[in-house]
Amino acid sequence: MKIPIIHGIIERRILVNYIADPSVVEKILPKPFKPKLFEGKAIVGICLIRLKNIKPKGFPDFVGVNSENAAHRIAVEWEENCEIKEGVFIPRRDTNLKLNALIGGRIFPGKHYFAKFNVMEHNNNYHLDFKSSDDTTIEIDAELSENFDENSIFKTIDSVSAFFENGSVGYSPNGKNFDGLKLETYKWKVKPLKVSNVKSSFFNDKKIFPEGSIKFDNAILMENIEHESKSLKTINQAVNIELVFGNFLAKFKLLASISATINKLRN
Repeated sequence: MKIPIIHGIIERRILVNYIADPSVVEKILPKPFKPKLFEGKAIVGICLIRLKNIKPKGFPDFVGVNSENAAHRIAVEWEENCEIKEGVFIPRRDTNLKLNALIGGRIFPGKHYFAKFNVMEHNNNYHLDFKSSDDTTIEIDAELSENFDENSIFKTIDSVSAFFENGSVGYSPNGKNFDGLKLETYKWKVKPLKVSNVKSSFFNDKKIFPEGSIKFDNAILMENIEHESKSLKTINQAVNIELVFGNFLAKFKLLASISATINKLRN
């Protein structure tokens, strides 16, 4: 779905990142997406973002809206025109703005679940939790840190920053297709967070991520970033193409078998 260029301010963006077993992640990804790996691990997580003055580009700020939002993300790769692309697959979005929940897909791609957010920020300390309309929950407590987590798979703040800056394209499901959005920031600057508590009903679900298949890795912060979000070409679900091809191949094999049988009878 083509949406207008959206302009506004990322007032606060926390990226909560996990490492996961690629074989587990691959099972929950629709085609054509595959896990984008770092040091042999899939990277998944949650983007907790507060947007300010969001409106179509060119409109005055007073018509813009503010909202708290969350997006579950999986770093992915896919092939497009014989070229490997990279970005994130976003299986779900949550928002405290009822307008987004009602018309999700017209401002940002994908269905939006309405959620009640509880946010407290004071002296570089951050607490955020929410509960959505389908009981999905997230909770995090963190504080700004001078040092990046030395136990992270990324090792340095520059490494994790580059990984996500290169993956600024996101695709969300829309029926049988995937709608894309490209985030273009006027500047890109991230800061490390020290996390004391993090919980996610999705990533903690053992039916989706079996014991030992996922682990919290790091969290980073962006603040007061002017940005634009631009619509991208829709990706058709590859599984449908494979289904059509599979049906064609099955019919071709059946016709070939019938033809071979007829030839044997003639001989």
